[in-house]
Amino acid sequence: MSLHRLKAGYLALVAAAAIATSYYFNYLFFFLHDRFGFENRENLAVAALHGAIYIVASWQAGRFAERRGFHLSLRIGFTGLLVCMLIGPFVTRAWLEIALLACYSTSVCFLWPAIEALITEHEPPARVPHMVGLYNCTWSTASAVAYFTGGGLYDWLGKGALFGIPAAVFTAQLGATIWLDRQAQHVVVPAAAAPDPTPHPDPRAYRQPVPPAVFLKLGWVANPFSYVAIYTLLATMPSIAERFGLSPARAGLVCSVWLFGRLVAFVALWNWTGWHYRFRFLVGGFATLAVSFVTILLAPAVWMLVVAQITFGLSCGLMYYSSLFYSMDVGEAKAEHGGFHEAAIGVGIFAGPALGSASLYLFPGYARASALAVSGLLGAGLLLLVTIWAMARRER
Repeated sequence: MSLHRLKAGYLALVAAAAIATSYYFNYLFFFLHDRFGFENRENLAVAALHGAIYIVASWQAGRFAERRGFHLSLRIGFTGLLVCMLIGPFVTRAWLEIALLACYSTSVCFLWPAIEALITEHEPPARVPHMVGLYNCTWSTASAVAYFTGGGLYDWLGKGALFGIPAAVFTAQLGATIWLDRQAQHVVVPAAAAPDPTPHPDPRAYRQPVPPAVFLKLGWVANPFSYVAIYTLLATMPSIAERFGLSPARAGLVCSVWLFGRLVAFVALWNWTGWHYRFRFLVGGFATLAVSFVTILLAPAVWMLVVAQITFGLSCGLMYYSSLFYSMDVGEAKAEHGGFHEAAIGVGIFAGPALGSASLYLFPGYARASALAVSGLLGAGLLLLVTIWAMARRER
């Protein structure tokens, strides 16, 4: 097998993993709402638990993959996920469902740092950004399709499909991982190429009023804050759907718009480099994300919900791509670094839902407490970005 075909196999793993994990986790909140009566504060607490585990597990899983092997990490991850999905249909208590989620959250962290490293392994430096762009477009497309079609599957096949469909996918992926591991041992790796003639960082980095490393810091700050908003929305989607009288099937159609917006952003940013080292794009995108987030939560009409999702998705794409691009252009992209990148995302996954849930527990009579609290956190994030930029300009 050629290296090119091996990478195609890894990308197929990415797509299938994104579909299965997105379907399970996104519709888990509908499942908890339907079966156990979870409202926003309980669903937000569940999302916060997932984030808290993700912070530690992804960082440690990245280190494990770097030291023990990427394929071993994938086998552990897919095995753990498969076991969770096989147990899922037999769980009848809410606390056991939460314990199962904790196992899922730990297992899924063994996937992404390892597979990110496999996608770029043995690639010449000039081709790494291309492979990362392909990786981003692959997982974001699969995630969007999973949410778009998942509601219909949830309604059509019943609640058991929440576990059955991912179980089938993870079984196939475990087998594919073992096969790819064997194939990788016989792949002829091209001889080391000549030094990459492309300057790093990008020459435009030195025409800015701050050092290139400042953009790396800004990207690493902005991306977790985008996940503050993303996971708050995912946990509250059942209540948003209920407000507009949407079944899970219709919610999948209407509430997946932002995922396609993020995909469009990934494709555009992959092919257009004019945003590189431009602070106005990053800060403008972050401000748009915050406004769109509030609009989605409080929208009085479906058309406003859809329009706000478009701008929200585009902004989320810019935050994520900024973190990845500046990491590659200024820093390094190894499995251990991938674990750190995922751990930073985990901070956002935890912080937003935790604050939203706590606000609803403290002010149970005020339904918009979580929206205001998380919006305030996003406002603090915007202020932090501007402060970092202003301080770096003064020090230059």
